[in-house]
Amino acid sequence: MTNRRVFILQSVIGTSVLASGVVMAAAPMVDPKDAAAAGLGYVEDTAKADAKKYPKHTKEQMCTNCSLFQGKATDAAGGCPLFAGKQVAGKGWCSAYAKKA
Repeated sequence: MTNRRVFILQSVIGTSVLASGVVMAAAPMVDPKDAAAAGLGYVEDTAKADAKKYPKHTKEQMCTNCSLFQGKATDAAGGCPLFAGKQVAGKGWCSAYAKKA
């Protein structure tokens, strides 16, 4: 009987972990009009960054090659600690950009 209880408990825990992973993967995207995003000059497409306001910006700089990006370099979107609970566009950019080492 103990083995059955352990199996059922592990099944419930495993299902909960999988469900939470799905919820995390479905995090909303950052709205560029959000106060925090606007303050950092966040854009969903690096080519649309304000060149006058951010003269050091280059089109090679994007979220996927930023050290803050919490996804793979090939991901279309990923997490960023600057925007907790939200995802940024892989091709996006903000003024906090820091090139990955």
